[in-house]
Amino acid sequence: MSERDTRLYIEDMLEFCGKALAYSSTLTEATLTAEAMRYDAILRNLELIGEAATHVPEALRAWTPDIPWRQIVATRNRVAHAYLGISADTVWSILHDDLPALDLALSALLARMNEEPPVPGG
Repeated sequence: MSERDTRLYIEDMLEFCGKALAYSSTLTEATLTAEAMRYDAILRNLELIGEAATHVPEALRAWTPDIPWRQIVATRNRVAHAYLGISADTVWSILHDDLPALDLALSALLARMNEEPPVPGG
Protein backbone atom coordinates (compact mmCIF):
# COMPACT_ATOMS: atom_id res chain seq x y z
CA MET A 1 0.00 0.00 0.00
CA SER A 2 1.44 3.38 -0.92
CA GLU A 3 1.93 6.31 1.44
CA ARG A 4 -0.72 8.22 -0.53
CA ASP A 5 -3.27 5.47 0.00
CA THR A 6 -2.59 5.41 3.73
CA ARG A 7 -2.82 9.17 3.99
CA LEU A 8 -6.21 9.05 2.29
CA TYR A 9 -7.48 6.55 4.86
CA ILE A 10 -6.29 8.80 7.68
CA GLU A 11 -7.96 11.79 6.01
CA ASP A 12 -11.15 9.74 5.68
CA MET A 13 -11.04 8.90 9.37
CA LEU A 14 -10.69 12.59 10.20
CA GLU A 15 -13.63 13.46 7.96
CA PHE A 16 -15.84 10.81 9.56
CA CYS A 17 -14.81 11.94 13.07
CA GLY A 18 -15.74 15.49 12.14
CA LYS A 19 -19.12 14.43 10.81
CA ALA A 20 -19.99 12.34 13.87
CA LEU A 21 -18.95 15.17 16.17
CA ALA A 22 -20.90 17.74 14.16
CA TYR A 23 -24.02 15.59 14.04
CA SER A 24 -23.91 15.17 17.81
CA SER A 25 -22.84 18.69 18.75
CA THR A 26 -26.30 19.90 19.76
CA LEU A 27 -27.42 16.66 21.36
CA THR A 28 -27.38 15.64 24.98
CA GLU A 29 -27.06 12.12 26.28
CA ALA A 30 -30.83 12.12 26.82
CA THR A 31 -31.61 13.27 23.26
CA LEU A 32 -28.98 11.24 21.42
CA THR A 33 -31.45 8.74 20.00
CA ALA A 34 -34.41 11.13 19.67
CA GLU A 35 -33.70 11.90 16.02
CA ALA A 36 -33.36 8.50 14.39
CA MET A 37 -31.83 9.78 11.15
CA ARG A 38 -29.13 11.74 12.97
CA TYR A 39 -28.40 8.82 15.29
CA ASP A 40 -28.12 6.49 12.29
CA ALA A 41 -25.73 8.95 10.61
CA ILE A 42 -23.58 9.03 13.74
CA LEU A 43 -23.47 5.22 13.86
CA ARG A 44 -22.60 5.06 10.17
CA ASN A 45 -19.69 7.44 10.62
CA LEU A 46 -18.40 5.43 13.58
CA GLU A 47 -18.53 2.38 11.33
CA LEU A 48 -16.68 4.21 8.54
CA ILE A 49 -13.94 5.36 10.92
CA GLY A 50 -13.30 1.73 11.80
CA GLU A 51 -13.52 0.58 8.20
CA ALA A 52 -10.86 3.09 7.15
CA ALA A 53 -8.72 2.00 10.12
CA THR A 54 -8.71 -1.59 8.84
CA HIS A 55 -6.69 -0.34 5.85
CA VAL A 56 -3.95 1.30 7.92
CA PRO A 57 -0.81 -0.88 7.73
CA GLU A 58 0.54 -2.49 10.87
CA ALA A 59 3.82 -0.55 10.57
CA LEU A 60 1.96 2.73 10.81
CA ARG A 61 -0.16 1.44 13.69
CA ALA A 62 3.03 0.54 15.56
CA TRP A 63 4.38 4.03 14.83
CA THR A 64 1.32 5.55 16.54
CA PRO A 65 0.65 3.63 19.77
CA ASP A 66 -1.38 6.58 21.11
CA ILE A 67 -4.17 5.71 18.64
CA PRO A 68 -6.26 2.74 19.83
CA TRP A 69 -6.40 1.01 16.43
CA ARG A 70 -7.79 -2.29 17.69
CA GLN A 71 -10.54 -0.56 19.66
CA ILE A 72 -11.47 1.52 16.62
CA VAL A 73 -11.81 -1.59 14.46
CA ALA A 74 -13.66 -3.42 17.24
CA THR A 75 -16.14 -0.55 17.47
CA ARG A 76 -16.65 -0.77 13.72
CA ASN A 77 -17.36 -4.48 13.98
CA ARG A 78 -19.76 -3.96 16.85
CA VAL A 79 -21.68 -1.23 15.02
CA ALA A 80 -21.72 -3.10 11.71
CA HIS A 81 -22.66 -6.52 13.01
CA ALA A 82 -24.59 -5.90 16.21
CA TYR A 83 -25.97 -2.41 15.86
CA LEU A 84 -29.06 -3.30 17.86
CA GLY A 85 -26.76 -4.43 20.65
CA ILE A 86 -24.74 -1.23 21.03
CA SER A 87 -26.20 0.99 23.71
CA ALA A 88 -26.78 4.69 23.39
CA ASP A 89 -24.63 5.10 26.52
CA THR A 90 -21.72 3.47 24.72
CA VAL A 91 -22.21 5.66 21.65
CA TRP A 92 -22.38 8.76 23.85
CA SER A 93 -19.15 7.75 25.58
CA ILE A 94 -17.42 7.26 22.23
CA LEU A 95 -18.63 10.64 20.98
CA HIS A 96 -17.59 12.57 24.06
CA ASP A 97 -14.70 10.62 25.54
CA ASP A 98 -12.98 9.09 22.51
CA LEU A 99 -13.67 10.96 19.27
CA PRO A 100 -12.27 14.37 20.23
CA ALA A 101 -8.98 12.75 21.27
CA LEU A 102 -8.96 10.59 18.14
CA ASP A 103 -9.51 13.66 15.98
CA LEU A 104 -6.49 15.36 17.58
CA ALA A 105 -4.32 12.25 17.29
CA LEU A 106 -5.18 11.74 13.62
CA SER A 107 -4.46 15.40 12.87
CA ALA A 108 -1.08 15.05 14.57
CA LEU A 109 -0.41 11.85 12.64
CA LEU A 110 -1.07 13.57 9.32
CA ALA A 111 1.28 16.38 10.31
CA ARG A 112 3.98 13.83 11.17
CA MET A 113 3.43 12.01 7.89
CA ASN A 114 3.98 15.29 6.05
CA GLU A 115 7.16 16.12 7.98
CA GLU A 116 8.91 12.79 8.37
CA PRO A 117 10.03 10.12 5.92
CA PRO A 118 7.40 7.49 5.22
CA VAL A 119 7.04 4.61 7.62
CA PRO A 120 7.73 1.26 5.93
CA GLY A 121 4.38 -0.11 4.82
CA GLY A 122 2.72 3.24 5.52
